[in-house]
Amino acid sequence: MYIETDLPAIAAAATEKEEENEAFKSFLTSQDSALIDQAVHEINLQVEAQVDCTKCGNCCKSLMINVEDKEANELAAHLHISRPVFDEKYVEKGIGGMMLVNTIPCHFLNDNKCTVYEHRFADCRNFPNLHLPFFTKRLFATFMHYGRCPIIFNVTEALKTALHFS
Repeated sequence: MYIETDLPAIAAAATEKEEENEAFKSFLTSQDSALIDQAVHEINLQVEAQVDCTKCGNCCKSLMINVEDKEANELAAHLHISRPVFDEKYVEKGIGGMMLVNTIPCHFLNDNKCTVYEHRFADCRNFPNLHLPFFTKRLFATFMHYGRCPIIFNVTEALKTALHFS
């Protein structure tokens, strides 16, 4: 399986395929969700094994990352700073206590590598979320990142082929 990792080529293909991808999203929602999940999971395993995320880092350069209270506590402890200092330096608080990393790109990205990798947030651990169930319920978010994430791009293109989508 050919894997495209050239970011400008992926971005250009995303623009070129906007109409096709809209049709594909509609197609996906008409399919059996469990079968789509199975196909996505199998393709994702193949693609992820061939993509070195440290050559890209686009997720860390462009995503808004949710932070849970427990995660903030654990990372503050790892960094040997108090939680109030952690919050002041790294977190923006929103409505209802929701917390986000307060800068894009992420504070913890250096040379396309996470400097707190073992302590990274759940949003970071799970991205691009292709291993999770209910793929067809996350199409908006998936296609929002289609033009910037080599894994999402390649899984989607392989899925089109696997499902004989034209």
